[in-house]
Amino acid sequence: MPLSVVLSNTAGVPIYEQIKRQIEDSILSGRLEADERLPSIRALARDLRVSVITTTRAYSDLVSEGFLANVPGKGYYVLPRDSAFIHEQVLREVEEHLGRAVERGRLAGLGEVDLHTMLDTVMTTLEDQ
Repeated sequence: MPLSVVLSNTAGVPIYEQIKRQIEDSILSGRLEADERLPSIRALARDLRVSVITTTRAYSDLVSEGFLANVPGKGYYVLPRDSAFIHEQVLREVEEHLGRAVERGRLAGLGEVDLHTMLDTVMTTLEDQ
Protein backbone atom coordinates (compact mmCIF):
# COMPACT_ATOMS: atom_id res chain seq x y z
CA MET A 1 0.00 0.00 0.00
CA PRO A 2 1.41 3.43 -0.83
CA LEU A 3 2.62 5.61 2.01
CA SER A 4 0.22 8.36 2.99
CA VAL A 5 1.44 11.24 5.15
CA VAL A 6 -0.59 14.37 5.92
CA LEU A 7 1.25 17.27 7.49
CA SER A 8 -0.09 20.13 9.56
CA ASN A 9 1.69 23.41 10.18
CA THR A 10 -0.67 24.14 13.08
CA ALA A 11 -0.32 20.83 14.95
CA GLY A 12 2.37 22.12 17.31
CA VAL A 13 4.41 19.00 16.47
CA PRO A 14 7.62 19.18 14.44
CA ILE A 15 7.22 18.06 10.82
CA TYR A 16 9.79 15.24 11.16
CA GLU A 17 7.86 13.94 14.17
CA GLN A 18 4.57 14.01 12.24
CA ILE A 19 6.17 12.00 9.43
CA LYS A 20 7.72 9.55 11.88
CA ARG A 21 4.49 9.01 13.83
CA GLN A 22 2.39 8.48 10.73
CA ILE A 23 4.82 5.93 9.29
CA GLU A 24 5.04 4.21 12.67
CA ASP A 25 1.23 4.08 12.91
CA SER A 26 1.01 2.69 9.37
CA ILE A 27 3.47 -0.07 10.27
CA LEU A 28 1.76 -0.96 13.54
CA SER A 29 -1.69 -1.02 11.92
CA GLY A 30 -0.50 -3.18 9.04
CA ARG A 31 -1.09 -0.58 6.32
CA LEU A 32 2.63 -0.87 5.64
CA GLU A 33 3.80 -4.47 5.60
CA ALA A 34 7.12 -6.07 6.48
CA ASP A 35 9.72 -5.80 3.71
CA GLU A 36 7.75 -3.06 1.95
CA ARG A 37 10.02 -0.43 0.41
CA LEU A 38 9.39 3.17 1.39
CA PRO A 39 9.91 6.16 -0.88
CA SER A 40 13.45 7.47 -0.94
CA ILE A 41 14.29 10.31 1.41
CA ARG A 42 14.46 12.73 -1.52
CA ALA A 43 11.22 11.50 -3.11
CA LEU A 44 9.32 11.79 0.17
CA ALA A 45 10.75 15.27 0.79
CA ARG A 46 9.70 16.32 -2.70
CA ASP A 47 6.19 14.85 -2.35
CA LEU A 48 5.64 16.46 1.05
CA ARG A 49 7.38 19.70 0.05
CA VAL A 50 9.74 19.60 3.02
CA SER A 51 13.50 19.57 3.30
CA VAL A 52 15.57 16.43 2.84
CA ILE A 53 16.91 17.04 6.34
CA THR A 54 13.37 16.67 7.71
CA THR A 55 12.71 13.32 6.03
CA THR A 56 16.21 12.12 6.90
CA ARG A 57 15.51 12.79 10.58
CA ALA A 58 12.18 10.93 10.46
CA TYR A 59 13.69 7.88 8.72
CA SER A 60 16.74 7.89 11.01
CA ASP A 61 14.53 7.89 14.09
CA LEU A 62 12.45 5.03 12.66
CA VAL A 63 15.63 3.03 11.97
CA SER A 64 16.94 3.60 15.50
CA GLU A 65 13.56 2.58 16.95
CA GLY A 66 13.47 -0.66 14.97
CA PHE A 67 10.68 0.15 12.52
CA LEU A 68 12.79 0.49 9.36
CA ALA A 69 15.98 -0.93 7.95
CA ASN A 70 18.26 1.01 5.63
CA VAL A 71 19.63 -1.27 2.92
CA PRO A 72 22.57 0.58 1.34
CA GLY A 73 21.99 1.22 -2.33
CA LYS A 74 18.41 -0.06 -2.16
CA GLY A 75 16.54 2.16 0.29
CA TYR A 76 14.43 1.90 3.41
CA TYR A 77 12.33 -1.15 4.17
CA VAL A 78 9.73 -1.92 6.83
CA LEU A 79 10.91 -4.39 9.45
CA PRO A 80 8.54 -7.06 10.77
CA ARG A 81 6.20 -5.41 13.28
CA ASP A 82 6.07 -8.35 15.64
CA SER A 83 9.58 -7.75 16.89
CA ALA A 84 10.02 -7.52 20.64
CA PHE A 85 11.83 -4.22 20.25
CA ILE A 86 8.83 -2.53 18.61
CA HIS A 87 6.50 -4.04 21.20
CA GLU A 88 8.60 -2.51 23.99
CA GLN A 89 8.65 0.85 22.22
CA VAL A 90 4.86 0.89 21.97
CA LEU A 91 4.43 -0.19 25.60
CA ARG A 92 6.74 2.61 26.71
CA GLU A 93 4.79 5.14 24.66
CA VAL A 94 1.47 3.94 26.10
CA GLU A 95 2.87 4.21 29.63
CA GLU A 96 4.06 7.76 28.93
CA HIS A 97 0.66 8.81 27.61
CA LEU A 98 -1.17 7.21 30.52
CA GLY A 99 1.24 8.83 32.95
CA ARG A 100 0.55 12.25 31.46
CA ALA A 101 -3.20 11.57 31.55
CA VAL A 102 -3.02 10.64 35.23
CA GLU A 103 -1.01 13.79 36.00
CA ARG A 104 -3.54 15.97 34.17
CA GLY A 105 -6.43 14.16 35.85
CA ARG A 106 -4.92 14.77 39.28
CA LEU A 107 -4.55 18.46 38.44
CA ALA A 108 -8.28 18.45 37.73
CA GLY A 109 -8.97 16.71 41.04
CA LEU A 110 -9.86 13.32 39.57
CA GLY A 111 -9.37 10.22 41.66
CA GLU A 112 -8.52 6.67 40.65
CA VAL A 113 -12.15 5.64 40.14
CA ASP A 114 -12.80 8.67 37.93
CA LEU A 115 -9.73 7.91 35.82
CA HIS A 116 -10.70 4.24 35.44
CA THR A 117 -14.22 5.28 34.40
CA MET A 118 -12.81 7.66 31.81
CA LEU A 119 -10.46 4.99 30.45
CA ASP A 120 -13.31 2.49 30.20
CA THR A 121 -15.44 5.07 28.38
CA VAL A 122 -12.65 5.87 25.90
CA MET A 123 -12.00 2.18 25.25
CA THR A 124 -15.72 1.48 24.71
CA THR A 125 -16.01 4.43 22.33
CA LEU A 126 -13.02 3.23 20.30
CA GLU A 127 -14.37 -0.33 20.16
CA ASP A 128 -17.69 0.97 18.78
CA GLN A 129 -15.98 2.75 15.90
